[in-house]
Amino acid sequence: MGLWDKIRGEFIDIVEWLDSSKETLVHRFERYGNEIKYGAKLVVREGQAAVFVNEGEIADVFEPGTYTLETQNIPILTTLKGWKYGFESPFKAEVYFVNTRRFTDLRWGTKNPIMLRDPEFGPIRLRAFGTYVIKVEDPGTFIKEVVGTDGTFTTDEITNQLRNHLISRFTDLLGESKIPVLDLAANYDELGDFLRERMGPEFTEYGLALSSLLVENISLPPAVEEALDKRTSMGVIGNLSAYAQFQAAEAMEKAAENPGGMAAGGMGMGMGFAMANQMGQTMNQPASSGATPPPIQQAANFWVAVDGQQTGPFSLDTLRQQAMAGRLTKDSMVWAEGMASWQAAKEVPALVSVLGQVPPPIPPTPPEAPSS
Repeated sequence: MGLWDKIRGEFIDIVEWLDSSKETLVHRFERYGNEIKYGAKLVVREGQAAVFVNEGEIADVFEPGTYTLETQNIPILTTLKGWKYGFESPFKAEVYFVNTRRFTDLRWGTKNPIMLRDPEFGPIRLRAFGTYVIKVEDPGTFIKEVVGTDGTFTTDEITNQLRNHLISRFTDLLGESKIPVLDLAANYDELGDFLRERMGPEFTEYGLALSSLLVENISLPPAVEEALDKRTSMGVIGNLSAYAQFQAAEAMEKAAENPGGMAAGGMGMGMGFAMANQMGQTMNQPASSGATPPPIQQAANFWVAVDGQQTGPFSLDTLRQQAMAGRLTKDSMVWAEGMASWQAAKEVPALVSVLGQVPPPIPPTPPEAPSS
């Protein structure tokens, strides 16, 4: 600092700070050698507090107002050290102006997804973000615990630490609440208020007050959101059969508006109608229970040996008729697909019922009685 700056500093008798930024929390008033003249004016504006520090100790904290720096106005500083000249000469003290207004629109958000177990979707990952508002509630504690000897302290120097605290507590709160994902939007206010009350004591340790905390959004991964959108679209469409028919009707109407394209698009329209009809039939079918019935077994056809020649193949109904007519007997040789060789009909289980339906032979007619 040059000689002129030193001389100009000796004659300045107003101690004040005009904040031209929106991020400064604490500003140290710079004076040559930290010398303040006895009788100087201290101006503390609304939204500010002035903290006097002497030899590393906080001496006084001044609220908004205008003060004449005399012995009666700074009793604490007076008792810290007996001044040789009774404050009639410049004394040394560091003056820190603390911005006590509310700092709004501070952002918080999850760096990594939060792993949760949802009752409807199962294991899922969520991201969340929002805003919060802070203000310096205890200037002395804030300087002692956070600022130290920093000449200019801005919000950027503490928001990262505060954000880490918020995310950690929010993750724990979200896991303990066990609120279903689809119901989280209805509980944003409750989550924000509960988190603010839980975080209050931790901010107080820094001399800060957490005035407000808002949860703006809790989002799902993009892939899950896309699947959820498709599920929602299906619910909005409702009857897929009616929707397919509606689409086909619209296509026909558009084709009618363009006669030149009727011939070229006729085949496509026909395919569209066929697909719509097939979809409609599929949608109108009752939902299956999930079990597929086994295929219906087809009755075997048999070959029959007659006079050394194979005849057939005959179905069971035809063989039944032949048995009734006497052309098929128990000793007739038969064969069907799957049999190793020709066998007598009475040895084939499938033909037992056929042969069993053959009526017994007709009894002989009794002789007539001689006439008398």
